[in-house]
Amino acid sequence: MVATDVIVPSAVQVEDDRTGLSVETLRRALADHLFYEQGKSPAIASQNDYYMALAYTVRDRLLQNWLASVQTCLQPQVKVVAYLSAEFLEGPHLGSNLINLGLYDLVQQAVTQSGLNLEVLLAQEEEPGLGNGGLGRLAACYMDALATLEIPAIGYGIRYEFGIFDQEIRDGWQVEITDKWLQFGNPWEFPRPEEAVLVNFGGHTEPFTDDQGRYRVRWVSDKVVKGIPYDTPILGYRVNTANTLRLWKAEAPESFDFNAFNVGNYYGAVDQKVVSENLTKVLYPNDEPLQGKQLRLEQQYFFVSCALQDMIRLHLANGGSLEQFHEKFAVQLNDTHPAISIAELMRLLVDEHRLDWDQAWEITQKTFAYTNHTLLPEALEKWSLGLFAYLLPRHLEIIYEINQRFLDVVRLRYPDDPTKLSCLSLIDEGDEKYIRMAHLACVGSHRINGVAALHSELLKQTVLKEFHELWPTKITNVTNGVTPRRWMVLSNPQLADLITHKIGDRWITHLEELQQLEPYIDDPEFCQTWRQVKASNKERLAQRILKFTGIEVDPASMFDIQVKRIHEYKRQHLNVLHIITLYNRIKHSPHQDIVPRTFIFGGKAAPGYGMAKLIIKLITAVGEVVNHDPDVWGRLKVVFLPDYNVTNSQPVYPAADLSEQISTAGKEASGTGNMKFSLNGALTIGTLDGANVEIREVVGAENFFQFGLTAEAVAQLKVQGYDPKAYRDRNSELAEALSRIESGFFSHGNGDLFRPLTDGMLNHDPYLLLADYQAYLDAQAQVSQAYQNPEAWTRMSILNTARTGQFSADRAIREYAEQIWQVQPVPVKLNGYVQADAGLTVES
Repeated sequence: MVATDVIVPSAVQVEDDRTGLSVETLRRALADHLFYEQGKSPAIASQNDYYMALAYTVRDRLLQNWLASVQTCLQPQVKVVAYLSAEFLEGPHLGSNLINLGLYDLVQQAVTQSGLNLEVLLAQEEEPGLGNGGLGRLAACYMDALATLEIPAIGYGIRYEFGIFDQEIRDGWQVEITDKWLQFGNPWEFPRPEEAVLVNFGGHTEPFTDDQGRYRVRWVSDKVVKGIPYDTPILGYRVNTANTLRLWKAEAPESFDFNAFNVGNYYGAVDQKVVSENLTKVLYPNDEPLQGKQLRLEQQYFFVSCALQDMIRLHLANGGSLEQFHEKFAVQLNDTHPAISIAELMRLLVDEHRLDWDQAWEITQKTFAYTNHTLLPEALEKWSLGLFAYLLPRHLEIIYEINQRFLDVVRLRYPDDPTKLSCLSLIDEGDEKYIRMAHLACVGSHRINGVAALHSELLKQTVLKEFHELWPTKITNVTNGVTPRRWMVLSNPQLADLITHKIGDRWITHLEELQQLEPYIDDPEFCQTWRQVKASNKERLAQRILKFTGIEVDPASMFDIQVKRIHEYKRQHLNVLHIITLYNRIKHSPHQDIVPRTFIFGGKAAPGYGMAKLIIKLITAVGEVVNHDPDVWGRLKVVFLPDYNVTNSQPVYPAADLSEQISTAGKEASGTGNMKFSLNGALTIGTLDGANVEIREVVGAENFFQFGLTAEAVAQLKVQGYDPKAYRDRNSELAEALSRIESGFFSHGNGDLFRPLTDGMLNHDPYLLLADYQAYLDAQAQVSQAYQNPEAWTRMSILNTARTGQFSADRAIREYAEQIWQVQPVPVKLNGYVQADAGLTVES
């Protein structure tokens, strides 16, 4: 026998199909999930089945991060941020998780080699419509930033069965369609029924003396609802941290009554199930009727009670004491919706856990911080005392006690000024008494912040003026920010690649490094590539517009875009007046030279907000005329993109040439759409409102088209007496534009259709459209002139991107962490996959 050399192989790296990252392993995992999770073979699988299989494949690869992050949060010395928000507009998860895991390209290869199309699969995901707009999207950006910065956090909210409505446009009108985002299942969430809590409503209170002789109050409720948590991992970018978004669903403690069923009362057998589950059925019920107001208050109390009970349970289960609760959790109230949590924490500490009042109040104030998002007094929530007493009788007593003690402090501070008591009181003592939820949030929090520099200053001067005078250091500013992972890397991959090619990829987590792009404004090759990227994005949006509206637009025209919630103060109808003015000019002089523009609108009107819905109808009606008039062809197009949401917005921001940020100065708290546009290279036409002020400061006045009255000038004009008709009478183009609408020219001869809008502008005009009209036209003329010089426009576009790095959600979260929460990043440690340790071993 001839001896031969034996080759001893080196150690073979074994990949687990659940965590492996090679293309081959990903393909196997995809096939396994299709078979074992969906129960389908390729012969009968739908595109949704393939999406679900891919989602489970990706989810597997973040679970180790998530479970390790949960363990990190439970460590006694780790302080956790609890972000309470009635809205979380997360957007689709699959694309975001691929970006944050660094798997996008590998998964694309695996999907392609499997005979599938990743773009098609991404489009299958139903977007969770768990928010109305900016508030919920901000919460989502902040969850992304918290995880990316490795700050332990839990987001608490509501798992609405039906989110914000899907919007269709029929005959130019908004039609609301039920958002069935859960109809095909949600692969990203984990139900945790074993961690359910009970939430009480109604009934009465009973005073008693405890075994130590102390006065106590017992709440005897007449309705109990069970809160079931559903957890979604929120992954950070290229880090091990994956925080938890915990959303609560309402159920009945007993969902089926056998006794009722057995006597033939079949509806009664499930009555409690139906009533309880209605609580989390829909985002923001119509709160015009009393039943709607009641349901909305029930929703708010339900989720904050669930959240606080959950936090206390976690804290005590891991050896904590309630005296140190504020050292374990920093709770941020995202607007006034969760403000009832202040009274609820007091109830839990005093009634359930027997702490004395002063100690409980100190813990409560040290726990909470409050973000204010509005300068509109009508948007600061108030609840009638009658409704509060009916639903939450114990909380009403607690609020009375908080108010009495607070007003005692006010009396000492202002002994000779009784008006301060009525201004600061938690109770509005008008004809009908109300609880002022913003006041409760201010009194019960250790910090209050606005969301833009101007907004925070106006808070101190207007709606929270008395609180600022009482506590001069309590109100601070944290300007909003957006996550570049979704709004640049995922939404605008060509631009992200171009930037990374020039300055590396560190900008994705340190957005201020975009300033390194500035020297390239004089690089012809870079500028040409920048224009090509914008042109490609415009072509992509043009195709989408054709698909969803049937309107063909020219990608070579200026894309002039206004996408946001439809509201009178956001002044979409001022934009329409400009379009009508351009149209009139063309009709008078058909051969005059006008820079071709495509005006793109998007946004939803609240179902009960008739004027906003009429604005949508006006936009579509003007578009119907303009788009079909041969005199205008090739120069003006008007588009209303239906169902504006996170998914549909992602192609919009990269394609914009001009960003319309034209709200009345002093009305917009901050805005985040303005930031997304600027970061993607759009130039802004805007008022000095919200974060526009700071955007203009950083990009330079020469790269921003400012117009309109300032907030101070708006206030002064209203004091002096504002006569909108006088502006109409001395401006022939404005008069003609209004006349076009009033005559029925855009409404098939029906002069009454838009009468509420035109009468409102001429007789009241609370948002000063007519006062700002001419300044807006002048600024738009500057836009047209600038757009005719592509090289100069490109330089301005690059500078907008390069100089707006401070509007990152990461920067905002760092400021919250340092100034308000006093929390530190805690890196999460992972153990690598070892095949020998893969089996289950339970330690006794």
